[in-house]
Amino acid sequence: MNATDHTPADLLRSALAADPGRPLVTFYDDATGERVELSVATFANWVAKTANLLQGELSAAPGDRVALLLPAHWQTAVWLLACSSVGVIADMAGDPSVADVVVSGPDDLEAARACRGERVALALRPLGGRFPQTPAGFVDYAVEVPGQGDRFVPFAPVDPEEPALIVAGAEYSAAEVVERAASDAGALGLAGPGARLLSGLPYDTWEGLSAGLFAPLAVGGSVVLCRNLPVGDEGVVARRIESERVGVVRR
Repeated sequence: MNATDHTPADLLRSALAADPGRPLVTFYDDATGERVELSVATFANWVAKTANLLQGELSAAPGDRVALLLPAHWQTAVWLLACSSVGVIADMAGDPSVADVVVSGPDDLEAARACRGERVALALRPLGGRFPQTPAGFVDYAVEVPGQGDRFVPFAPVDPEEPALIVAGAEYSAAEVVERAASDAGALGLAGPGARLLSGLPYDTWEGLSAGLFAPLAVGGSVVLCRNLPVGDEGVVARRIESERVGVVRR
């Protein structure tokens, strides 16, 4: 984290400048056997493309609310940083009926239809695969994002003091996200660059978002994000800690 980092998007830019080739997000889904590892550069490319989609194709602007009906997943992490890049409010599990844009996984499509604005559907399939058939009333993220630009420039500067995140009923500015993430990193024992945290927490609380993305990002570390982590199977966790060289575990 640098003194000039005032938003989560700033943290990503600093990480990209420091070491673009290091891992940033390693994702496991123990229900499907999926494992995806994204370097800082690859993750940042996904963020840039998603931010271009959000700003250009979906016409989102600073202050707009984007309801994210998504689980703890590497694509959710991408959307959180894309929202920060544009300056919109990422509303985790937010009410689609009051959102300007809704981004939904396959399990929440019916609820997402309450949004009167743009609707984006994520199949959440391995390797970012698309739906076999695009859900009616939605655009398929996996179809739309590949053609977006690899570099992103916001139409308007992002104000770090404006609302940036809503989770579990609490609202945070971009600056508060950065400050809390840096504080949490110290409390979690993330020593600095290279620190690696395994998180099995959902993304529906600040603690889950911080452990599963923001705190490792704030110190130049990385996260092993686990979805559907087996309950009670300590062998799986122990093997993953060893193979992924994890120093801190939150679940």
